[in-house]
Amino acid sequence: MRVVIQRCKHAEVTVEGEVVGRIGEGLMVLVGVTHEDDEKDVKYIADKVAGLRIFEDEEGKMNFSVQDVGGAVLSVSQFTLYGDTRKGKRPNFMAAAKPDAAKALYEAFNQELAAKGLTVETGKFGAMMDVSLTNWGPVTIIIDSRAS
Repeated sequence: MRVVIQRCKHAEVTVEGEVVGRIGEGLMVLVGVTHEDDEKDVKYIADKVAGLRIFEDEEGKMNFSVQDVGGAVLSVSQFTLYGDTRKGKRPNFMAAAKPDAAKALYEAFNQELAAKGLTVETGKFGAMMDVSLTNWGPVTIIIDSRAS
């Protein structure tokens, strides 16, 4: 499982002109799932996302997590995180999990975050989405459960 985390002041997802997910201060999380992922990957990534200390304390040091600051998470599925660009100019997405398996793990990830007390908004799995955010910092972190 691979995620791109962006600390944000606000973020939203629209599908066909309708807002389906919106948050204020928190984390915009793009979520990719590969074939080998399972519940251990879900727990690992959810623990990292919830506890990642990328919010500043009163001294300007990154000491607080999204949980600490009472922030929310906007979680958006994104199979293109597994795009392989090593050959040619068109990405190969063979490493991305099939939709049914990916959807189940994506939903489990969101449930895991919610179980940690976080407010979780989502995009619409498999839909063409418009995603907007104000990246705060900017702060962008990539976590891959297979690279740990």
